[in-house]
Amino acid sequence: MGQTLSEPVTTKESSCCQNSKLKVGSSCMQGWRITMEDAHTQILSLPDDPGTAFFGVYDGHGGACIAQYAGAHLHNSIVRRPEYKAGNIPEALRKGFLDLDNKMLSDEGLRGELAGSTAIAVLIKGSKLYCANVGDSRAVACIAGHVEPLSQDHKPNNEAECRRIVAAGGYVEFNRVNGNLALSRALGDFNFKRNNRKSAEEQMVTAFPDVEIRDITTEWEFIVIACDGIWDVMTNEEVVEFVRMRVGTGMEPEDICQDLMMHCLSPDCLMGGLGCDNMTVVIVCFLHEMPYSSLCDHCAKPVPLTETGLLQ
Repeated sequence: MGQTLSEPVTTKESSCCQNSKLKVGSSCMQGWRITMEDAHTQILSLPDDPGTAFFGVYDGHGGACIAQYAGAHLHNSIVRRPEYKAGNIPEALRKGFLDLDNKMLSDEGLRGELAGSTAIAVLIKGSKLYCANVGDSRAVACIAGHVEPLSQDHKPNNEAECRRIVAAGGYVEFNRVNGNLALSRALGDFNFKRNNRKSAEEQMVTAFPDVEIRDITTEWEFIVIACDGIWDVMTNEEVVEFVRMRVGTGMEPEDICQDLMMHCLSPDCLMGGLGCDNMTVVIVCFLHEMPYSSLCDHCAKPVPLTETGLLQ
């Protein structure tokens, strides 16, 4: 679980931004860990593609350098791909992740690092949402009060992930790559990417992301993007219910992020590491050209019945 402090650092760095379509809040907290290794990005309008929004959460391990570099550069790596300019956003995301990883491998200051980072990126262009993910940071949407997962965690014990690891010359022990790394996909971690007979996609640990695509409708309320410091403690359903209840009271998104982190923070370090990690949360609320108060009023109403029942 990593080294911990005698008392958690609960100082939070929070921010917010808004336009006619989105209201965004974010916050991060060091917690019990001896250093802060997370990074995140929130951009309402990309400089190279005005009107397109980009949000990312990067959970570093072994150091903060890879996460910080990704937070500063991943969106540029994606938008500047020829596939992006041609309108093939999913392929631009896949190639953009690999480009960034290769660029870091070519950087003298980063190639020797033993650090790595998860990366979950959400790009919103028009009425389309694209989510690209490596690792176990996660994004979920709340649509008409119900949970819609936008990513799947990449763990070494997943069958397909394990097959790739073994084919690249590795093994899975204690649910870790070579008994060491608890993730099967990540940026950085270059010591797991040294099989010259395999492509970047086929390495034991790869930076090749899964990409999910969704159509945004007027029923979309918000998305939550967070590192595993949140998801290790709460389920997707619990997080959505927690956030939706507070949106319904009119609470600002960045304040909800802070509440969520404090709710997940362990009172001590005796729970097997749960609640002792760095924490980062980004909440993106869909305004649909309406004031935030309209979304708050909507979320204050009971979730309508469906074939699967009420939100649990």
